[in-house]
Amino acid sequence: MQWIIFMLLLFISSMEMLTQNRWKKQASAGLLENCTGCVLCSEDNGCITCHHRLFLLIWRDGIRQYGMCVHTCPPGYFGVRGLEVNRCTKCRSPSCESCFSRDFCMKCKDKFYLYKGQCFRQCPSGTAAQPGTRECQETCEPGPWSEWSACTHESRTCGCKWGVETRVREVPEAAREEGTACPALLETRRCRMKKHCPGGEHRAAG
Repeated sequence: MQWIIFMLLLFISSMEMLTQNRWKKQASAGLLENCTGCVLCSEDNGCITCHHRLFLLIWRDGIRQYGMCVHTCPPGYFGVRGLEVNRCTKCRSPSCESCFSRDFCMKCKDKFYLYKGQCFRQCPSGTAAQPGTRECQETCEPGPWSEWSACTHESRTCGCKWGVETRVREVPEAAREEGTACPALLETRRCRMKKHCPGGEHRAAG
């Protein structure tokens, strides 16, 4: 009877050791997978420092903070290289998909438009939405029209029945530098000319 009890206890002990060893192997495998690229790694918090050229990405899961090493930072983050560690830093705006710095966005998420490093649901006044690029482009507002020019035909102001007169308007220098698409800057219209030129010169009516 004692021999049977002894064998039963030995079997139970063996099963517990086998279960513990299997759990340790699984935990070690999971830790190794989560610690890819790490120089230092914690079982509870993941990567603490990364190999050279990799970025340390830290995110929160509830109250838990976890780190991993990545080659490129994910959307919503940008890479900052440092002397001791390279980090993925989160863009300040939640509507920003990629940013150059914490406060300067380079690409916005869907349904947002980019304008001067910021994301907007609707483009600001003085700009127009460009669906293809998801950007707000400044609209061109030329200055006032000039007076109509003299009525001319082939550079002459007389000797013909009909001629053409023109007027123009200027574009602000800032709009020219940015290559903004502008409305018409020159207009022409038909006009009547003097048939007789001063001094008696006469040309056939057109």
